[in-house]
Amino acid sequence: MVTTRHTDLPVSRLLSSDITERPITSLTILIPVMDEEGNLRELHQRLTTVIARIALPYEIIFVDDGSRDGTWRLISELSRSDHQVLGLRHRRNFGKAQALSNGFAVARGDVIVTMDGDLQDDPDELPRFLSKLDEGYDLVSGWKQRRKDPLGKTVPSKVFNWTVRRSSGVQLHDFNCGFKAYRREVTSSIRLYGELHRFTPVLAHAEGFRIAELPVKHHARQWGSSKYGWSRLTKGFLDLFTVIFLTQYRQRPMHLFGLPGLVSLALGVLLGVWLTFVKLVLNDSIGTRPALLLSVLLVVIGTQFFGLGLIGEYQAHGSNTPRSVQKPPLKETVGLRTRPYLEANDPDLESSVAAG
Repeated sequence: MVTTRHTDLPVSRLLSSDITERPITSLTILIPVMDEEGNLRELHQRLTTVIARIALPYEIIFVDDGSRDGTWRLISELSRSDHQVLGLRHRRNFGKAQALSNGFAVARGDVIVTMDGDLQDDPDELPRFLSKLDEGYDLVSGWKQRRKDPLGKTVPSKVFNWTVRRSSGVQLHDFNCGFKAYRREVTSSIRLYGELHRFTPVLAHAEGFRIAELPVKHHARQWGSSKYGWSRLTKGFLDLFTVIFLTQYRQRPMHLFGLPGLVSLALGVLLGVWLTFVKLVLNDSIGTRPALLLSVLLVVIGTQFFGLGLIGEYQAHGSNTPRSVQKPPLKETVGLRTRPYLEANDPDLESSVAAG
């Protein structure tokens, strides 16, 4: 039953409120990887040891995002020896957001835990994530308080996290941490593409889900090299503008474009009225004055902003229509057709992934 205290949440969140209160009965571990051949065997062994103590049905999904080493071969070997291991392989590197999106599409656990494949995230933290979700949260995000990374990664990350906190209003310390736990309805409600994987807490918060943060242990990388650097900072700031628009103005684009349009039109008209007074009353020439061109320019710009707002409103009017399912960019899969348990998350999309 939906109570009055939930009336400020989106309809999708209201309909799923009873589901989020159910006990956790199954678990999916989703791990995007690229050139992590030297880490996966140990990661698999540590994960299975921890999950054995948790005693829940589980699956481990590795998404190979265009590896050039023996990562896919190792995933295939792990899947043959452990039927709880599934593998998805991209035709090339499509990015972490696409890898997570494809993994979310086939995940069957009540809870989906995402983590990196470089052994910097500690599998021993899994029980703490599940306990935090049991407190009534829908998404728990890891916080690497004591990062074991070089300054080239930590300094940009601090700047980025501060900016996202101020811009989005979501008070997390570490948006970049890939170690997160989601209830399945969260991953079904948010759409990832481009580089938006950093902003899953912001996207989930905009849908009315409850967000928490959990300090986690972080280890130094022992094998391989980082796939990120200073370039990620620039991309992150550009994506931040996208997320702010999607979460705050997607359903009211006129509020974003209308205000600058109104200001520009008002200034242009006022300047035009003043020039008319100068011409008609003071009898001065205005044909060569820069103010005349500025007045016309301001009116044109204001009209364009209003036009953008109207087009945006037209698009937003139909934004809740069902989206067609696109075939994921996969080269091959392993383990999907033989996995033994649970109800499918999205049968149509899962069939598309398995056929990829």
